[in-house]
Amino acid sequence: MDPLQFLVPLGWIETIGPIMPIAILVLVVANIGARILENRRQSWQADNDEQLTRHPLNTVTTMGIVTLGLLFVVYRPISGMIMMIPIFGLFVADVFEYESRQVEADNDLEFEWPKATLLAAGLTLFYAMYYAFQPIYSPYLDLIF
Repeated sequence: MDPLQFLVPLGWIETIGPIMPIAILVLVVANIGARILENRRQSWQADNDEQLTRHPLNTVTTMGIVTLGLLFVVYRPISGMIMMIPIFGLFVADVFEYESRQVEADNDLEFEWPKATLLAAGLTLFYAMYYAFQPIYSPYLDLIF
């Protein structure tokens, strides 16, 4: 018996739990594409002396990854906490990369690629692939070990 079952109805998480790593994987791939679009857009805005804005797709995918990561913690606590480490890094790096873009634009510095967020997104992609593709590679690992 789950001690939280009387406080919060969690039965629906058992239904969507197995597809959560796949959804996180899809959102991480979309987030990497959105980061590339956002970098191009902000470079164009800085060249034309406009105010830098966030790309809405980047914001939606980042919030979606954080939300699904927190739901994954409820579904599989240990695996979810391991997954939340790079997701939290992705979120924090996203905040600081945007601030650094504003400093670069205000001081007329050359725009660099968002290295920290792309590294955090790559690490998140690696962990998401590990959990999403587990049904594919686990039978082969069971044969070996």
